[in-house]
Parts: sequence; C-alpha cells; structure tokens
Amino acid sequence: MRNIYSLLSVTVLSLILTSGCTALTGKTAGSNVDDATITASVKTNLAAEKADTLTRIDVDTNEGIVSLNGVVESAAMKQRAAEIAQRTSGVKNVVNNLQIQTTPG
Repeated sequence: MRNIYSLLSVTVLSLILTSGCTALTGKTAGSNVDDATITASVKTNLAAEKADTLTRIDVDTNEGIVSLNGVVESAAMKQRAAEIAQRTSGVKNVVNNLQIQTTPG
C-alpha cells in the first residue's frame, strides 16, 4: 500500500512539473528564462558599445519584445541603441522609449 502512495505521489508531481507551470505573470518558466537571457544579452551588447550613455539604458523584455527606457545624449545614440537591441538573438521587436537629453539654455 505504501508503494502505491509513493507511486501516486511521484506521478502527480511529474504531471505538475511537465504541465508547463506558469508563474503569477501567466508566463511559463521557460519564457521567463528566455526573456531574462534576451535582456542580459541586450545589456551586454549595449555595454560593448563604447558610448557610456548606452550602458545606462534600462532594458525590459516581455515575450521577446524589448523595451528601451532612459535618457541618451542624441538622436544618433537613440537609434544606435535600438539597432543594437534589434540585432540581438531572440529579439522579436524593439520599443524605443528613449528620451533625448536637452541641454538647458
């Protein structure tokens, strides 16, 4: 009888683990890992760029869609950050919310 309960427990646990467990966000654990990997890759690619401002950009990823937030010094830097993010593996789309810093006159 004890073996039956053990077998039943293992079976139920296996079903739970293989059913595509979802987090509170409704995303699977694999999706969360993929988004975290994409975010880290985009940040690494931005840091590899020599422009110091690009390393201060906030990067968020949701289902392969990368959002860039923060302030950059020029329109060229804004465009460059989007290009770097877009060429990163796994990125489906880039939402460029970067603001261009204005110099007080």
